[in-house]
Amino acid sequence: MYDARSSYVATSVQTASPARLLTMLCDRLLLDVERAAHALDAGQRPRATQQLAHAQEIVAELIASLDVDGWEGGPGLLSIYTWLHGELLAASAAGDVERVRACARVVEPIARTWREAAEQSARDAAAPVAGTPAPASGTGLLGVG
Repeated sequence: MYDARSSYVATSVQTASPARLLTMLCDRLLLDVERAAHALDAGQRPRATQQLAHAQEIVAELIASLDVDGWEGGPGLLSIYTWLHGELLAASAAGDVERVRACARVVEPIARTWREAAEQSARDAAAPVAGTPAPASGTGLLGVG
């Protein structure tokens, strides 16, 4: 079934930069965890389980896409993601809202840090490099339109 929102989301994901995709994943992870906590508070365990399952899928994707050897913080981040995946699974199995809230307290600074890094990266990419000639009208930085 086609709907405008699904089409918009699909287009947003397909056209996003790697940094933007990462921030989108982390923001959605935080939203899923917060929604799961609210669902558990409201006695809606099936809804919480659904949110936590989606959060686990996101963490699995973050783990799979992490280049552990690409930077010195990679192994530490992998251990955080691995811990988080296990905690989300355990919280879902037990219906443990406190465990879910503990996950949210871990995810929030990660999401904020990745957003800040993406914003800094975008600012760095937009800043002209001294001594670099401006691209010809209608072309991008690499001379491609």
